[in-house]
Amino acid sequence: KAEQEIDLAEKQGAAIVTCADPCYPQNLLNIYDYPPFLYVKGSFCPGEVCVAIVGSRLASAYGRYVTEKISRELAAKGVTVVSGLARGIDAAAHRGALAGKGRTIAVLGSGIDVVYPPENVELARAVADCGALVTEFPFGTPPNAPNFPSRNRIISGISLGVVVVEAGEKSGSLITARIAAEQGRSVFAVPGTIEAAGSRGTNRLIKQGAKLIENAEDILEEV
Repeated sequence: KAEQEIDLAEKQGAAIVTCADPCYPQNLLNIYDYPPFLYVKGSFCPGEVCVAIVGSRLASAYGRYVTEKISRELAAKGVTVVSGLARGIDAAAHRGALAGKGRTIAVLGSGIDVVYPPENVELARAVADCGALVTEFPFGTPPNAPNFPSRNRIISGISLGVVVVEAGEKSGSLITARIAAEQGRSVFAVPGTIEAAGSRGTNRLIKQGAKLIENAEDILEEV
């Protein structure tokens, strides 16, 4: 099985990076359940400063605008933007980083050869060219629901902090925020209108102690 995975990686233009490799993200080694190896399309930069930006798949126009703005500002400051390539806020985070001519990392909840959602195939190619696609799952793994909480620990583990832009009361982004706090990472939240369902999760995070942010400088001060 291992030999098959190595052969597939060569054919797919991907690398398999073990936790003993100098290229393996050092921040990720600091969590107790780090993956022993990662499939990577693109490249890691040793010592790069990473910040994760996550949020609702059902993002509002406001959420997408704020996400792209903050991602673009972070990228312009040399920060690598990490997200999950999902619809909504995640996709906006990657696009913002690319617009800022910076690096971005997408952590997948599937095999590296299975881009989900399918409409983000072109975005995935752009991310691999200007950063990396990353997963712990073998080739051909479908994007099954149990994979995503596992994926989220890598998103936060690679990063110094996690920004939640929009999240409902039961959003998966709140899982990422909780994991980030458990890992000792900084947690940030963008405030939203009190009447919007997509603001309930983020506003609750702020009540619980997440740092309220309005721009990239608020994040950089902390990390």
